[in-house]
Amino acid sequence: MKINKNYQNIEETYLFSEVAERVRRFMEKDKSATLIKMGIGDVTRPLCRAAVDALVKASEEMGTAEGFHGYGPEQGYEFLRDEIASYYQRHSGVKLYSEEIFVSDGAKSDIGNILDIFDVDNIVAVTDPVYPVYVDTNVMSGRKIIKLSATADNDFLPMPYPGLEADIIYLCSPNNPTGAAYDKTRLKKWVDFANAHGSVILFDAAYEAFITDPDIPRSIYCIEGARSCAIEFCSLSKTAGFTGTRCGYTVVPEGLVREGVQLRKMWLRRQSTKFNGVSYPVQRAAAACLKESGQEEILQNIAYYKENATIMAQTFAELKWPFAGGKNSPYLWVKCPHGMRSWAFFDDLLERANVICTPGSGFGDCGEGYVRFTSFNTHDNTVEAMRRIKEIFA
Repeated sequence: MKINKNYQNIEETYLFSEVAERVRRFMEKDKSATLIKMGIGDVTRPLCRAAVDALVKASEEMGTAEGFHGYGPEQGYEFLRDEIASYYQRHSGVKLYSEEIFVSDGAKSDIGNILDIFDVDNIVAVTDPVYPVYVDTNVMSGRKIIKLSATADNDFLPMPYPGLEADIIYLCSPNNPTGAAYDKTRLKKWVDFANAHGSVILFDAAYEAFITDPDIPRSIYCIEGARSCAIEFCSLSKTAGFTGTRCGYTVVPEGLVREGVQLRKMWLRRQSTKFNGVSYPVQRAAAACLKESGQEEILQNIAYYKENATIMAQTFAELKWPFAGGKNSPYLWVKCPHGMRSWAFFDDLLERANVICTPGSGFGDCGEGYVRFTSFNTHDNTVEAMRRIKEIFA
């Protein structure tokens, strides 16, 4: 028996596990400390009423002989896939077909699992800093990875360059962790590159609901030519507070063909083999969130988080700390003061302000000297965290 030795090439500890361990050790020293968590991207607002009502109703159905549902379709119930298609049509004017939409238990799972349909010899391009899952899942498979530097010099938005060789390209917009977002012009260049080189873009749109700038596309399919080169992942985790409820979806267009094979059919075959679908009550709740009535409630929660981001942005501007994000994104990517390194600033902020951020170096080499703050806490905690930071660093 042989193990997959590629696992020896990934970091032994996941970034957020290390954050949690440092926080645990700190709390052992100071049990009276009142911590404010602004590091992990978990939401705090409760599920909207439309989702709760749908969950309750669907659960009651499951308790009757007439309404009971066993195994559902691996691709997702048609009522939810139709609602997702309608949602795209409303927010971006993008027409999707039900057969192109695959319901899952979240974008993170699909972003890792989609690699099953690609050969290990493909060259992968990721931005740096980067959401660790993009890198780790490919290292686990033994693929070659190229890192594209995302720095203040390019607005944290790397672009294709002459001589770039990449078969699989990960793009996240608005980006996690930097909060930077590709406008239509820049995204079109990536689409043109992928089509010209036969590459496939894996587009993470998990934060699309936070976009307000009309020049920032909420879907890559807003860009001409994207249907022949891009797979899009999205999630209700941040959009509707489903981090603990688990529901997302992946779009694989019919026109995406490589080596004469339609990738949609490959993904359908993979899912029908390895995935048994998302529970019926959760899919009913997701559909309720995507309806126009549910959207009214969800937008209130998103506005709540965006107000938090504004409060944070104002504080960092007052302190004259350079930062990105916070406008079309729930994340703020902040340069550490006084030239501090990421983990040093993390420890200092934890010790002196009892505020938790995420060290940028955990997202890649280009993240060194930065930290990520999230806007997903409560208003009161956000205001208090910023007060503490100003009190210490002003």
